[in-house]
Amino acid sequence: MCGIIGYTGPLDAKKILLDGLSGLEYRGYDSAGIAMFNMDSRIELIKHVGKVSVLRESLEMKKGTFHCGIGHTRWATHGGVTDANAHPHQAGAVTLIHNGIIENYHQLTQEFQLEDKLQSQTDSEVAAWVLNALYTGDPLEAIKKLTGLLEGSYGFCIMFKDRPGEIYALRSVSPLVAAYTHSGAMIASDLTALIPYTKEYFVVPEDCIVRMTPYKVRVYDMGFNKVEPELLKVNWNMDAAMKNGFPHFMLKEIHEQPEAMKNTILPRLNKGLADFTEDHIPDDIFLKCSKIHIIACGTAMHAGMVARALMEPQLRLPVTVSIASEFRYEEPLIDEKTLVIIISQSGETIDTLAALRLAHECGSTTLAIVNVKGSTIARESDYVLYTHAGPEIAVASTKAYSVQLAALYMICCKMAYTRGTCTKQEASDFLSGLMDAIPAMDVMISQKETIKRHVTTHLIHHQDAFFIGRGLDYAFSLEGALKLKEISYIHAEAYAAGELKHGTIALISEGIPVIAIATQDKVFAKTISNIREVKARGAFVILLTKDSAIVDEGVADLHIRIPDIDDKFTVFPIAVALQLIAYYASIGKNLDVDQPRNLAKSVTVE
Repeated sequence: MCGIIGYTGPLDAKKILLDGLSGLEYRGYDSAGIAMFNMDSRIELIKHVGKVSVLRESLEMKKGTFHCGIGHTRWATHGGVTDANAHPHQAGAVTLIHNGIIENYHQLTQEFQLEDKLQSQTDSEVAAWVLNALYTGDPLEAIKKLTGLLEGSYGFCIMFKDRPGEIYALRSVSPLVAAYTHSGAMIASDLTALIPYTKEYFVVPEDCIVRMTPYKVRVYDMGFNKVEPELLKVNWNMDAAMKNGFPHFMLKEIHEQPEAMKNTILPRLNKGLADFTEDHIPDDIFLKCSKIHIIACGTAMHAGMVARALMEPQLRLPVTVSIASEFRYEEPLIDEKTLVIIISQSGETIDTLAALRLAHECGSTTLAIVNVKGSTIARESDYVLYTHAGPEIAVASTKAYSVQLAALYMICCKMAYTRGTCTKQEASDFLSGLMDAIPAMDVMISQKETIKRHVTTHLIHHQDAFFIGRGLDYAFSLEGALKLKEISYIHAEAYAAGELKHGTIALISEGIPVIAIATQDKVFAKTISNIREVKARGAFVILLTKDSAIVDEGVADLHIRIPDIDDKFTVFPIAVALQLIAYYASIGKNLDVDQPRNLAKSVTVE
């Protein structure tokens, strides 16, 4: 969740660190800070509550040349949003930044008698003081001892005052990527901070120590043996992480969805059928399972809910969807005959990673759907299906959701054909329908001004909104409600339309917005009947249907039509419409679309 950047080398460290922190702003944060070795080999530190721009203004007054330093954007977990709680933290010989949570920090505070030394309320400062107590001149030895004491998750970057020009790093769960170029050595919590300088990088191995100097990056295991991490290559350029003329990353990423869909689907089509040969996913994992368990958080979980509604009738297998943060505590009924599908955009979501590890303990086969090559979930899963969304900068997920769905749809089709629940022709027709969804998304993007003009005028004046639908439409509604609440701060909830009369309809009052989705032919009439119920009680109804749908005048106040495509694939144009509704509601309220309050892009703490 926090942003980490470190650099040592011949270039201007101040500029690299500030630009790196700016590139990491999308992760969500409330304070920022930098520590650097000056020309006298002393460490100078400056940190502030607020945006990186505030830090940049303060650093402009710093004179001198800096060639080694670490920077941090903090998302508060332990302690409030204050300058003292901002990173980096200094403790004697140690200057440290941290992403994660040290669960036993209170015990360590007592054990090392730190109560009178602490200047902040953070678990991170406790780790810094413990490391300082362990440090006797050998960084590797002290860091090794520290890891034996810590409980929790962490990504650390550390400088020792008697080691100018050196940065040490280690991680457990929390992501770190590093690179060495002719311009020096760099480390960050996210690739976006490294891309301006290199396309080659490596994921810092867990439970290893990285030693960075201006001319070398070395990795050691806990026996101090050298480790050669696998070098990976970024397959997108820096333009993909820029706004390119769009006012916000979210709008840009909404526009990028059709292309991201093509990039995810087309390489896996072979003679009209789904082919995972290049992904090294064998057919037998689809044959031997007797049930499917999908695990994810937030938007990825909503993609799983759509997949469940799609898969169960097609595969005739039980499909369960679990929220990752609850999965470990519900004694899940999974075993060696369960195919566990793990979904995570970043591949580093800590709750999802913990669920993956429990699935392995239970003997289940795991298949990950992730966007980031080399991420922890990708490396630890038995099999991985990479989506090809490119970088997603806005906190509110858009194109990652679409490509996760595309991957799940392809898995469903592959399983159905492999298991014999559909014919070759039916499988081919299904994938043709999936491809038809791509131009339908383009059509909805072209309607953005209409959505902006008609929909948000009413929405932004209300504190509450409801989304309703049946079957697949209900699954779509869950994501629509999340999008609206997370970036517009309008309280939004999704309900199965037939469930309204069992309590929720009591909340319907004059003018309250109800976004109703009715794209499923077999329940269309029933959904319209449910819409009439809320309309009769004064709701302002925004109705989304297929273009050919016949709806009596007066059923809805506003009617948004999507292209006529097969019911199973309406989620894709509907997703675009719901994303645009949320986007323009946020714009209409003059909010920060890309960085909504209290949220972070990559959730790496429990």
